[in-house]
Amino acid sequence: MDGEEVLAGGNSTLVTRVGDTVRRTAGPWTPAVHSLLETLRHAGITEVPQALGMDEHGREVLSFIDGDAAHYPLPDWIWEPCLLRDAGALLRRIHDASVGLAQADLTWQLPTHQPAEVVCHNDAAPYNMVFADGRLTALIDFDTASPGPRIWDFAYLAYRLVPLGENGGPGAPDEQQRLPRLDALIDAYGARFGHGQVFQTLAARLDELAELTDGRAAATGREDFLDHSAMYRRDRGRVSAMARGLSVR
Repeated sequence: MDGEEVLAGGNSTLVTRVGDTVRRTAGPWTPAVHSLLETLRHAGITEVPQALGMDEHGREVLSFIDGDAAHYPLPDWIWEPCLLRDAGALLRRIHDASVGLAQADLTWQLPTHQPAEVVCHNDAAPYNMVFADGRLTALIDFDTASPGPRIWDFAYLAYRLVPLGENGGPGAPDEQQRLPRLDALIDAYGARFGHGQVFQTLAARLDELAELTDGRAAATGREDFLDHSAMYRRDRGRVSAMARGLSVR
């Protein structure tokens, strides 16, 4: 539409900027997402968008958060240790504030995973983060949030930010750095997740993500989704090998 700037991302729906707001296609899950954002804001978490209702075209309206984005191929600065600390701590605050909504009778886009301890973001990754002066300032795009266990969300954050898959890029930390980086992220979140627990959860998460992405490919005819699902399956094998390596030690 006239006067709207199409934003990067929005892999499933068109996302545009209008002034200091973001507009995107709404769905049956939008009221739940707005309830989550309002809950987080009321808890003092300002590092998430503010829900501003709906516009005249039936799209949801969110506040725009200015800053630097991190899209693939990821920039080298994304691997700075301070960002592991920032991301782990922010995810913990979001989870803690969401506990009261985890059992609420709400409609979410993705299924609930048991135990439903918190409301998971379900896509906590650099491409859904905003940065300023080398620090994490916001987590955005809660459209696929749904209730689940804390580690379900944490494992995916580790997958993308440690990283634990093949898609880190040429500047990503090498294999020897990954377990220490995982430990740093666990410490920042403040939980007693073991490496094996993270790897097992991530393997299940990647299996589900590959199936979901295959379905999106079939529904849209987009072959790039098939490339993504193939990567998830390769990474599932990689993570399973990491778990086996732990059992051998």
